[in-house]
Amino acid sequence: MTLFGLTRRLIDIPSVSGEEGEVGRFLASHLEALGFGVELQEVEPGRSNVLARTRARPRVVLSTHMDTVPPFIPSSEDATHIRGRGSCDAKGIIAAQVTAAARLREEGFEETGLLFTVDEELGSLGARAADRHPLAGECEYLVNGEPTENRLAVGSKGSLRLRLTTEGRAAHSAYPERGESAIEKMLDVLADVRAAAWPRDEFFGETTCNIGTLEGGTRPNVIPAAARAELQIRLVTPSARVKETLERTLAGRARVEYLSTAEPVRMHAVEGFEREVVRFTTDIPYLPSWGAPLLIGPGSILDAHTDGERVSKRELAEAVELYVRLAKSLLKQGKN
Repeated sequence: MTLFGLTRRLIDIPSVSGEEGEVGRFLASHLEALGFGVELQEVEPGRSNVLARTRARPRVVLSTHMDTVPPFIPSSEDATHIRGRGSCDAKGIIAAQVTAAARLREEGFEETGLLFTVDEELGSLGARAADRHPLAGECEYLVNGEPTENRLAVGSKGSLRLRLTTEGRAAHSAYPERGESAIEKMLDVLADVRAAAWPRDEFFGETTCNIGTLEGGTRPNVIPAAARAELQIRLVTPSARVKETLERTLAGRARVEYLSTAEPVRMHAVEGFEREVVRFTTDIPYLPSWGAPLLIGPGSILDAHTDGERVSKRELAEAVELYVRLAKSLLKQGKN
């Protein structure tokens, strides 16, 4: 199967987080047909990571995720791009990594492997499970794939996802003095959160805070007794510092529940590759046992998660060459 054909085949298998079973089975079968030894590591019933290797120790492992955000969008293509859900995040990357791994093996570079995870778009359950796999201890370098426009990311911001809850007292809206509006309490809290002085870092840049969801109440004519908001903060410092700022801002006016935390990560740099620092979070914080992390992949993060998601055919082909060159360079470093 060609690089572009494999990309489209993967896109056309729906794999929204939680529903990765079919794409995992397809990849396992495809990799076995290419001559790799394959293992399906069950994370939850019907959801498995895919691990592939040669007979040699996998000192360099190429990795990315199989799940996508909703909704499913089937593949299409024109002369320059492949489109569809997962085209750049991250099924085109899977195709490029599989193609690169097959080429490396053909050229005698056997000390390579592949790891494809579930659930990266939600809680990285697949990466957490993979970090406990015995193969992790054999790996020296983990080359993770995300859309970086084929630039080597030397750092990525962390992520703090949380839920805020406020409580009030229900009453008829004609008599607001008989109740307490949980929504108004939440709006006051969120106004202060938006105005908070978040940390800045010379390397990673600015902390950013997104109020992603806001809900509460039951009817327009009822004073709302409860409100809830979910926030995602992109970290440039250890999460403890941001939590301290947040809790000081809340001053006990809202209950906070921390849903997930990924600290900022500095990654391995290699000479001869264009570099950048990215704002998004990856599986890397949950895979510390897999050796020194690197991050690179085709496509733009600005296209990911959009209705117009796409990846350039030129970048896909370049990515194969970059993964091959990077793996050879890392294998050489390890022997020096």
